[in-house]
Parts: sequence; structure tokens; C-alpha cells
Amino acid sequence: MKQTISVIGDGAMGTVCALLLAENGHAVRIWSAFPDQAAQMSEDRENKLFLPGYPLPSNIEVSGEEGEAFQGARIALSAVPTQFIRAVWSRLAPHCPDGLPVFSVAKGVENKTLLRPTQILGEVLDAPESRFAVLSGPSIAPEIARHLPATVASAAIDPALAEWIQTLITRPYFRVYTNPDVKGVEIAGATKNVIAIAAGILDGMKSGCNAKAALLSRGLAEITRLGEALGASPATFAGLAGVGDLVTTCTSPVGRNRSFGEAIGTGMTVEEALSATRSVVEGVATTESVIALAARSGVEMPITEAVYRILFEAVPPDEAIRQLMNRPLKAEC
Repeated sequence: MKQTISVIGDGAMGTVCALLLAENGHAVRIWSAFPDQAAQMSEDRENKLFLPGYPLPSNIEVSGEEGEAFQGARIALSAVPTQFIRAVWSRLAPHCPDGLPVFSVAKGVENKTLLRPTQILGEVLDAPESRFAVLSGPSIAPEIARHLPATVASAAIDPALAEWIQTLITRPYFRVYTNPDVKGVEIAGATKNVIAIAAGILDGMKSGCNAKAALLSRGLAEITRLGEALGASPATFAGLAGVGDLVTTCTSPVGRNRSFGEAIGTGMTVEEALSATRSVVEGVATTESVIALAARSGVEMPITEAVYRILFEAVPPDEAIRQLMNRPLKAEC
């Protein structure tokens, strides 16, 4: 059955999800918080800023009007970066129908509150967790737009919601599995961005394949420790949202977090590396939040701590690596 679906957010991931949904014959409305961007996309029928080269079909409309954001929608997709979810959805809350299900593709943890994307949405909309879901996994937007094979997970407390999203957005080249572990999927999606910054730093410093393999394996170990401490299933971190997304984010040449880290590894300052991209590098703010979560949970996360020192304490990358390599010797497990 064809549905009307609202996509909140005009970035690359929101746009490519809109294309997937439109290919399945659904009526899609992309809502942008920026009227000029909405007007450009509507007129040119293309997101020239974040996903150039992929025309928007006729069953996708674009709006910058808050009152039109959810018009006729049966479900909404939130593609707003984590640190902006609260502000954007607070604007839209008066227009959001009671009971409207929402699934999120954001990957991060809100600063100060330490809430995950679905938790922020629940707080803003004053709604139960069962109304929200998350779609996450190895999903570089330009590759999906080119119809290259990708596989992700749809996670929700309510199995029927996870399965509905699975049906709505699955394509022959885009396979969706369901997962009941919302907490684990969101924690994995957030923390892998921190490890991706570290991977980029290693790339920028030309540290080699051995170093990167060690980073991915030990990085997975520490984000799994955090997830378990927070009540997530360890199996999630061995799946698509965990190791799958971690590998993609740490190796893709177009990944925002890895590319940002690479710029730092070549000698740029944090400010210079951030100003060199138009996209939101969610791993920067997330590093701060993950450090706070780890401290609150009593979890040791040495790689995340090293990234934090580089980003927020101006420790040179080579010094941070030296400190990591000279930690007291211990058993692997």
C-alpha cells in the first residue's frame, strides 16, 4: 500500500532515503529548515548542496513551510543531525499529529543530556519509546544513490513498526533487516563516528594497515563495552549497525568523520578541518558525549579518550598515539 511520508531534513541521507521511498511509489515530502535550500531543491529538482547529480522524481515535493511538514503523512523520517534534533523538532512539534510514528537516521548522542536521537524525539514530542524507530548501518549516501548494494537494520521496540519501515524502504539493492535493540543500534551508530575520526587521523599520518586494523578491532571492543554497560545487546555490535557501519565509516573516502580526521592527521587544526566541509561532522560533538557516558558508566575507552584529547585539549596526534601504545600491558579480553 502506497503511503505519504515526511522526510524531515535536507542532507544527503535524508535525500537518498526520500529517493528510496519514492522508488517504491510512495508520496514523499522533504521538509527543510532552510527556506532557500527548499526553494532551490524544489526549482532544480535536485539537492545540489548535499547530493548533486540525482534528480528528484515527481512524487517527491520539497517544502520549507512548517505547517506543511507533516501534511497527510502516515509516518515521518527524521534526518536531522543529532545536535539539532531538539531545536528543529521543537519548531515542528505543534504541527506533528498525535501518534505519528517517526524513524531516525541520525547518529550521535546529544551533548549535556546524553540522550540518543529517539530519546530526544520522545522528549520533544512527549511520546512513548514505542512510537520511534531507527534505521542504521553501513549506508554511505552517494553509494546508495548509485544503486550500489547496501544492507542496514530497522530497529524498534514495536516489531510491527520495524517491519513496516523494512517494507517501506527496502529496494532490490537496499536490504533491510529488523532488530529489537534500539539502544544498541543507536549507541553503535554514534560511537563508530568517534572511531572513524581516529581512523582518518591514522590515514592522514600514513600510519599503515596494521595500525588501522588494530584501531578497528580495539575500537569495536570499547564501544561494545559501553553498549553492554548501558544495557544494549552485545550481538548488535557484531552486526550491521556495529562492525558493519564501523568498517564502512573508517574506510570510505567520502565519509565525513574519517575525512575530517584525515585532515587533522595531515596537520590541519580542528577549526580548519571543520571549516573545510559543508556537512555536519557528528563525531566531534559525539566524542564529548561519549566521554561523559563512559565516565558515568565506569567504562574504559582509551581510543575515544585519545580522540577527545586531540579535539578538545590540542594534544598532537603523534603524542596521542604514543600515549595509547605505551599504556600498561594487559590481556586482550
